[in-house]
Amino acid sequence: MPFPVDPKYIEKAESALGRRLPRAYRNQLIRTNGGAVQLDEDSVWWLYPIFDDSTTKRLRRTCNDILRETEEARAWPDFPSDVLAIAHDGSGNYLVLTPGDDPSSFADAVFMWDHEVGGLERIARSLDDLEWLPG
Repeated sequence: MPFPVDPKYIEKAESALGRRLPRAYRNQLIRTNGGAVQLDEDSVWWLYPIFDDSTTKRLRRTCNDILRETEEARAWPDFPSDVLAIAHDGSGNYLVLTPGDDPSSFADAVFMWDHEVGGLERIARSLDDLEWLPG
């Protein structure tokens, strides 16, 4: 079940990444720190949380954070080295953010990386365009 996260943990993740997250993504993380989005009736994606060690319960619920899961995703052949994995579909595919025009931030657009064919396919202009599922 999604739960809010203190912005200081988002800032810590951004510092480790060397880039700011898009505003829509930050706002959603503050509210739910994870959750799920639906692209169509057959496609549900689970979002990775931001690591939060404020309590033991939150630590356990966020150990699969975006930093760890992005490192795991980079083990796939042809996974782009400069993207951030933000969600998965349970089948080896990822929703990712790409670097923005400003080198200090990620772009707003959301892309899908398919583990079978590689490459990135733009699926939304921003996370605000996705259907968020109730937690």
